[in-house]
Amino acid sequence: MDTINTIGRRKASVARVYLSNGTGNIVVNGRDLKEYFPQPAIQFKVVHPLEIIGVLKEYDLKVNVKGGGFKGQAEAIRLGISRALVKINEDFKSPLKELKYLTRDARVVERKKYGKPKARKSFQFSKR
Repeated sequence: MDTINTIGRRKASVARVYLSNGTGNIVVNGRDLKEYFPQPAIQFKVVHPLEIIGVLKEYDLKVNVKGGGFKGQAEAIRLGISRALVKINEDFKSPLKELKYLTRDARVVERKKYGKPKARKSFQFSKR
């Protein structure tokens, strides 16, 4: 199998995931996963689709991610990994779909409106 590439998006983050046969190396933006995402909870978010299917040590991942914060980036990577695994084998689809890992989360920040300090917040109102 040669390299499979997919895209995952979440909020303002875009992750390009390149999956190939290997020993379980995960490289994010040229750095190791544990170095790029030091928090264990965020690392778990990234590798969970691989753990669910039981292929954590079978594939190498090279990921380019940009935009957004670390949480949005991790979830974008998770979507990309899930899509790549489904490309490899259709049988992986149902356990990933059950956990909603194949669904693009379309929630993004609402834009700021003119005449207001934020999207919905108004300036303090006084009747006097």
